[in-house]
Order: sequence, then structure tokens, then C-alpha cells
Amino acid sequence: MLAGQAIQRNIELLKNPFTGQRRSGARARTGPGWRNGRALFTYADGRPIRPEYLSHRFRQLTRQLGLPPIRLHDLRHGAATLALASRADLKIIQQMLGHSSIVTTADTYTSVLPETAHEAAQAGHR
Repeated sequence: MLAGQAIQRNIELLKNPFTGQRRSGARARTGPGWRNGRALFTYADGRPIRPEYLSHRFRQLTRQLGLPPIRLHDLRHGAATLALASRADLKIIQQMLGHSSIVTTADTYTSVLPETAHEAAQAGHR
């Protein structure tokens, strides 16, 4: 999951605070061709992977696996919807999605599952 990838990236950055490097083993193997950066997804030499390529590769994989076509953004929306359905705290969902405001998260996702909101309201009256 993206959150796990971001956490791993931050852990690696914390391990190498003075060099600003992550994946120090990859850098050692790459040598002077290593490219520093903060991209979430990179090639082995540190170059960022273009978002268009990730989308293209994702479409290829879903086709090969016989899955219905879906955009990567739809996976993000699906993950947020499932988190909401499992009664995850809205603040956690906001952080998971990287929204700067909880209002954005609430406006986008609370209308997605009206039965969840109804159940939450009913639970509050018991």
C-alpha cells in the first residue's frame, strides 16, 4: 500500500539523516549514477518513475490477470471507502489520503456510504 511505501521511505531517510539518502545499498551499487530525490517510487538508481508509466504498467497487469479495468485513483477511492465502511476514524482516513483538511475527506467520503452514516447515528442513540 502507498502508506506502507511512504513509511518505509521515511524510515530509510531517518536512518541516513546526514546524507539525505535512502536505500543506501542501492546507492552503493549504483555508484556515481545515483540520483537523490524524495520520489515515492523510484528505479534502482534513484530516478523517479513517471506516473504515466506506473498507470500504463498497472493497466497491463490488470489485463494480464483478467481483472476489470480500473484506474489507480479508483483504488485510492476504494481504500478510503473500505476504511470508512470498517468504521476507521475520519482523521485516520484524512492522513491516509494526505488531505490537508478533514473537511475535504468528510465532503468526499461521508456521502459514499450513507448506510454507514445511518448506522453510526443509530448507534449514538442507543
